[in-house]
Amino acid sequence: MIPAAFDYVAPESVADALAALADSEDAKVLAGGQSLLPILRMRLNAPERVVDLGHIPQLQGVHEDGDDIVIGAMTSYADLLAEPLVAEHADLLRLAVSQVADPQIRRRGTIGGALVHADPAGDIGAPILALNAQLVIAGSGGERTVAASDFFEDLFTTAVGEDELLTAVRIPKHTGWGAAYEKFVRVSHQWSIVAVAATVRMTGETIAEARVGLTNMGATPLRATATEAALAGRAASAAAIADACALAADGTNPPSDLNAGADYRRHLAQILTRRAVLAAAGRAG
Repeated sequence: MIPAAFDYVAPESVADALAALADSEDAKVLAGGQSLLPILRMRLNAPERVVDLGHIPQLQGVHEDGDDIVIGAMTSYADLLAEPLVAEHADLLRLAVSQVADPQIRRRGTIGGALVHADPAGDIGAPILALNAQLVIAGSGGERTVAASDFFEDLFTTAVGEDELLTAVRIPKHTGWGAAYEKFVRVSHQWSIVAVAATVRMTGETIAEARVGLTNMGATPLRATATEAALAGRAASAAAIADACALAADGTNPPSDLNAGADYRRHLAQILTRRAVLAAAGRAG
């Protein structure tokens, strides 16, 4: 189908983009467009204005800032995969991004667009949670920073207001941490039935710290906090990791749909968490 008519705006600064949003009662933000454009074509939404962020240079790229790396919200998946800073300091994000759809989608899709869309089956939320990222949000009153744990509020709902923009993602450097992303799908390039993002810091043969994010185990991405607590200070043996990962689904509320029931997803979460933690521990250092 052809989308309903709308006013198209392509600002060249964050300030101009915010002004364009404020000047409309019904505006949508266009990032990579992988989620918005199909909705417009099917006329599931018909905004009066579309604000395209693709012409704002300050929203693109990756740089270091002290103990963090900072990723512009309009940085594409493909650019993240090619960026040495991401591989060195946030390898969990690189591994998750490498499993997003196909190369064509990764050329167009952006980290900011995926985070604000907040699909619980998407591949970006879980690693962002596990890496303890901070999300930078701009509005008419200035900038504010929200922890990843507070960013995802409900199904397809985040802390970004209608008149605000996600501008950057700040990730504390996880240099030397091992990482793994285990994703279960029925066919290649599908949305996750369940996926697990794990990153592990080792001290000798002991797990000093582990962080585990879960994909599609609730209305938002989640942390497997019981497993994280059980892994801390434990030897990185297969038996110890298996015991801790049996807790991975605690406190979750996975959906039941045509792909899998809730109980099946809970079982998958345990299996995939064990695989991810074992792989991450083996890669640490």
